[in-house]
Amino acid sequence: MNKVIFFAQIRELVGTECVMLDANQLSVSYLIDQLSGRGDQWFLAFKENSVLCAVNQTLVDFDYIVKEGDEIAFFPPVTGG
Repeated sequence: MNKVIFFAQIRELVGTECVMLDANQLSVSYLIDQLSGRGDQWFLAFKENSVLCAVNQTLVDFDYIVKEGDEIAFFPPVTGG
């Protein structure tokens, strides 16, 4: 199983801090597609170019393949000034 954590606006849109999923051997991109299919708010939370992903606290590309036990976190892009 994998713990999937949501931060900031993503958490607000999906209405939960985290979920437990079996994402072993899935790409981050495929996982995003699966999460987006959970409903309108989920789709809005994961619309194209609106999220970054970290696995085990390291930023990864969407083609990263998740392994058993990985902790996956989604968060919005950060802007600064």
